[in-house]
Amino acid sequence: MKTHFCIPVSQQRPDALGSRYVLYSVYLDGLLFCRVRYSQLHRWNEQLRRVFGNCLPPFPPKFYLAMTTSMADERRDQLEQYLQNVTSDPHVLRSDVFVEFVKLAQLNTFNIPTEKAFLDVFLPNGRSINVEILTSATAERVLEVVSYKLRLSRELLGYFGLFLIRFHKEGGLSVVKKLAEFELPYVSLRSSEVENCKVGLRKWYMDPALDSMLMHCGVAVELLYMQAVQDIEKEWIKPTQAQRQELEALQRENNQTKFLQLCQEVQHYGYVRLDPCLCDHPEPGCRAVLSIGNDEINCSVTLPDHQTRDVTFQLSRVKCWQVTFLAFLLSSCLKKMISEKMAKLAAESSEMEIEVPEKSKSKKDHVRQSKQKQCSSFLSRKSKIKRAEGDCAFGTIKEEDL
Repeated sequence: MKTHFCIPVSQQRPDALGSRYVLYSVYLDGLLFCRVRYSQLHRWNEQLRRVFGNCLPPFPPKFYLAMTTSMADERRDQLEQYLQNVTSDPHVLRSDVFVEFVKLAQLNTFNIPTEKAFLDVFLPNGRSINVEILTSATAERVLEVVSYKLRLSRELLGYFGLFLIRFHKEGGLSVVKKLAEFELPYVSLRSSEVENCKVGLRKWYMDPALDSMLMHCGVAVELLYMQAVQDIEKEWIKPTQAQRQELEALQRENNQTKFLQLCQEVQHYGYVRLDPCLCDHPEPGCRAVLSIGNDEINCSVTLPDHQTRDVTFQLSRVKCWQVTFLAFLLSSCLKKMISEKMAKLAAESSEMEIEVPEKSKSKKDHVRQSKQKQCSSFLSRKSKIKRAEGDCAFGTIKEEDL
């Protein structure tokens, strides 16, 4: 699936020789990610092709004459499409050629050198874990460091993620975005224009039944418990009065396992709640609160007469969706639900033993294995691709080179 890269704006800047060049502002999930020149992206594309061959999407051609405004807009659109298409391949996303390029792009855009730094990562109970990292550490690497300090089993890392979370003055919180594995949390936090933002650790799966995969690990159970308590306090999940009383009793006993088991029966447990927005259903201008999880989108709509109506859309009814500039988190949740659904179907099909003739058996086994590779959800990036020495799209970049 495509990542949420977009290039909504570009600007011209003078170079050291008096000429002008175009600098493209690349956004990821609605927030400024980096600024790059066409020449840098062109060199990066050449590096990717040396590794992945001609399976990559076409790169926008060079212009050898001065660009008109319409030509500049066309190139910006083409570069945006290229970024979206090339990052739809998970092998590209996990390659060193890709990761090293976007790391340097982030660091250079915000003038942050690679050096040691400290980063606070907040847990759902409000406590923070202070970790020493490099400013160039990716979210994947920071998550590994945090899990080591928490003594979280390494095999369970794929069930958690790092998020940018906004804490409101009145005590509420908003999940701004899920940090991509290749993103630099230190840089994203420093460069974010969202007020009162912090890096937080939360579980990252949309099917509440996946809790069962973590129950053998005490640290994971405690993290799930913290988040469940927080979600109840913030009214993200909706226990009945009887459920609330039973949950409070289990909380006083600190019986985390039974607390989480009961939460499985609570409405909207394990869902991600979005900030309030306006919608045109069932009437234009209605205030709506969306909760996403468990293969559905729940929309709690406040009508003009202040009555509330709940509308639920099943994931099976969603064929496609259009991402606007403010709906990236919703889209990320939908993509996550689809990937979990595909992984579940692949696992179920691999467990089915079908008697087939020997000639066709090997072929079907091969198809089954290839499907499993495509649908696997929780994989860690492996650094298997060796880059030639000095093979960098940026090289040593100075301001006048941009």
